[in-house]
Amino acid sequence: MAQGTTPRVFTVTSGKGGVGKTNIAVNLACELAAAGYRVCLLDADFGLANVDVLLGVTPPKDIFHLFQARTKLEDVLFATPYGFSILPAGSGFNRVAELKTAERLELLHALEPLADELDFLIVDTAAGAGETVLYFNMAAQERLLVLNPEPTSLADAYSLVKTLRVTHDVERFRVCVNMCQTEKQGKQLFAKFYDACDQFLSGVSLDLAGVLPQDSLVRDAVMKQKPFTRLYPKTEASKATAKLAQTVSRWPGAKRAGGNIQFFWKSILMRSR
Repeated sequence: MAQGTTPRVFTVTSGKGGVGKTNIAVNLACELAAAGYRVCLLDADFGLANVDVLLGVTPPKDIFHLFQARTKLEDVLFATPYGFSILPAGSGFNRVAELKTAERLELLHALEPLADELDFLIVDTAAGAGETVLYFNMAAQERLLVLNPEPTSLADAYSLVKTLRVTHDVERFRVCVNMCQTEKQGKQLFAKFYDACDQFLSGVSLDLAGVLPQDSLVRDAVMKQKPFTRLYPKTEASKATAKLAQTVSRWPGAKRAGGNIQFFWKSILMRSR
């Protein structure tokens, strides 16, 4: 991490479920860790957490333990076999989809010690435009918006961008088009999405971060609960994910202000108290 910067914090988010968002988050974490970066993946899909399932691991604690007395961050952080840590949200049973403001403050306080220990904090949000999804996307330095060729994916992604832009003044989005038959198809889908946002949403900045192909081995890796980039490193999906990770690694980090760590969503939390 460059001196004078904070960890690079970005969300992996989507307007709808089923677009491969969590799988991309997991495999990006694998690729960035393999490149030597210090990475933590926060599972912020509190209603339907799946990061641990995709990794085939069973952490003894999850993020909700942070809200209990005497539970420390180091007791919840779980080191995966792939060189990065996760903050798990459990399996989704008996969980809530939204965090209360007080819980957000507790989470902030718990995460502060990570500021000097990470190069990347990846936040896998829930799908859609719920309050907590909007909150994480407002707070992150970058937002990686995942689309796929389904018309509903584009429509719901547009709704998420519109809500963040109009209601919360979020302007910049990186886009990953997933499950494409060809790279050309992915670029065409991005162009279609770009045109719609450009026509109806003033001030939105969209950049194509990557195109990931449809690949049967990805589903096979999911069934085996292994990251596809580790199980099948030579497949086209893995090569495209490695390229996406290289792009992500070039995103600039946020500067420290006044010598103090401005880490993650602190300024937004303070405004919401």
